[in-house]
Amino acid sequence: MLQISGLNVYYGESHILRDVDLSVPKGKMVCLIGRNGVGKTTLLKSIIGLLKPRIGIIDFAGIPINSLSPDRRARLGIGYVPQGRDIIPRVTVKENLLLGLEARRDRVKSEIPDEIFELFPVLKTMLSRMGGDLSGGQQQQLAIARALMGKPQLLLLDEPTEGIQPSIILEIEAAVKRIIAATGISVLLVEQHLHFVRQADKYYAMQKGGIVASGDTSELSQEVIQRFLAV
Repeated sequence: MLQISGLNVYYGESHILRDVDLSVPKGKMVCLIGRNGVGKTTLLKSIIGLLKPRIGIIDFAGIPINSLSPDRRARLGIGYVPQGRDIIPRVTVKENLLLGLEARRDRVKSEIPDEIFELFPVLKTMLSRMGGDLSGGQQQQLAIARALMGKPQLLLLDEPTEGIQPSIILEIEAAVKRIIAATGISVLLVEQHLHFVRQADKYYAMQKGGIVASGDTSELSQEVIQRFLAV
């Protein structure tokens, strides 16, 4: 579904991503781990098109997308939930959700499907509330639901459990697993929460802008956890 080869990204003359190779198979969840500041968010921004690689190839569903704008990538089927969620605080939950339709390739304008409320029941009770009035966990659920409104084939999640209470973290984990099982969507997850990391099929570990370890999460060792997850 997603294939990244030899990716190098700079901020000005600062070399941030170094020869990154990474793949996300169809219908699988891949987790990107690493301490703060190693380039994880930069990689997601490069995939969605907010940053332009200097060298390397990003291939999505067999199509090279380096030259495509973020909106065209979204309509190809890439959904993005940024760190900090970026919901719009002064419009309602319903309006936030309907904005997600802008990413639909078919540009269908419709109501919110029942599947969204099956995944995130709390949103159904809050449709008329302003997005900024929701708790952090509710805003995260709203941000994921908004991305799903575009019917993506690949979902990029940047630190979805950051600052969220443990019970809501488990709800988000369960929702993501249900999404994958029901739709066959692929997920690239940036995460520090070990329990969520272990829900993925495969992990990649980053250090100083490069991939330094990878493997099945079932074989994730305590050494790797200490090197790349422990604070």
